[in-house]
Amino acid sequence: MDPFDIKIILITFLVFVPLERLLSLHSEQKIFRRNWANDVIFLLVNRFLIKLGLLGVIAASIFAAAQVVPKSFQAAVGGLPYWVQIPVVIVLSDLGFYWTHRMFHAVPWLWRFHAVHHSSEELDWLAAFRIHPVDQILTKGVALVPVATLGFSEWAIVIYVLFYQWQTIFIHANVRIGFGPLRFLFASPEFHHWHHSSEREARDRNFAAQLPFLDALFGTLHMPKGQMPTAYGLEQPMPQHYVRQLIYPFTGDRIFQSKPNTEALAETSQVPAPK
Repeated sequence: MDPFDIKIILITFLVFVPLERLLSLHSEQKIFRRNWANDVIFLLVNRFLIKLGLLGVIAASIFAAAQVVPKSFQAAVGGLPYWVQIPVVIVLSDLGFYWTHRMFHAVPWLWRFHAVHHSSEELDWLAAFRIHPVDQILTKGVALVPVATLGFSEWAIVIYVLFYQWQTIFIHANVRIGFGPLRFLFASPEFHHWHHSSEREARDRNFAAQLPFLDALFGTLHMPKGQMPTAYGLEQPMPQHYVRQLIYPFTGDRIFQSKPNTEALAETSQVPAPK
């Protein structure tokens, strides 16, 4: 593993483990909670697979953009002030993430990949890394297409990527941190924990990665004030083993049967795509 990656993992551990002890949402949850070792394997192994896949997606996007996006347009976008570029990058990327994520819940064969991420029955910073590589490559790849192709400056892209990575870990963390009146503007643990909730009223809700107002706009927001979910995971538990979770979408494993909400598929077919 790259020494830089090791440093990032160590810093993440040193930041979030004390934070989860000081501001625990579920105080009974241990640092070395159930199946933590499985998520460590996801953290260490998936990084290479996801990086390789995303490089392919980005390279293909850049090649395609060179054929259809005028260089003058890219230059104009790259010349915008950072305070304009960064919010635009976040909004465009999260729109792509929202709709791709929603499809992973609505389409049965895509759900088989995404169910791996929802198999976590206890959430913390480490649970953010339990995600199937195909799921992450497609969802994150779609989110990165406008970033890679429209001419945004390197610094705007770096700031966005850092913001995305740290917020992704933060919203899975076992912490009771809220954003008050900004709770609909920026994603928080309050927002994303409901997405992982096994409670029926929270199913297929809160698809945005960073901007909860997108869910409010498209009718999928569930964030009851002053409440937090108490149970997470799938209706029928998935085997907590890295290799079995990795091959599950391809093998037709019947140890459990994922049941994506058919209503979500109907809603997706009825809701017009964002313009």
